[in-house]
Amino acid sequence: MVDHSQFEKLDVQILAISGMNTFSQKMFAASLKLPYPLLSDYPDLKMIQHYDLLTHIGDARQPVARGSYLLIDKQGIIRGKWLKPPGEVFPNDILLKAAREIAESL
Repeated sequence: MVDHSQFEKLDVQILAISGMNTFSQKMFAASLKLPYPLLSDYPDLKMIQHYDLLTHIGDARQPVARGSYLLIDKQGIIRGKWLKPPGEVFPNDILLKAAREIAESL
């Protein structure tokens, strides 16, 4: 899980996007006590497709969002994209380092 306070210090807005329906998403966000918004991309998964984060699993080729992190600057330019290995927690230090570098370059 992301250490939200470290990103706040850098004036970085964290948003999460999920392909879940709104009801499931609210339950998921509440269970994790997320300190940042969890947006819904259900049912069309347009944003997930736009950022090339869609994958298909199983025999039925069920579309699902790949766990990932994007750093997007205030102008909307993607400055970094990392795909989370399945079942693993992505380390904060990589994202924080990239966010600091972006903040220093602006």
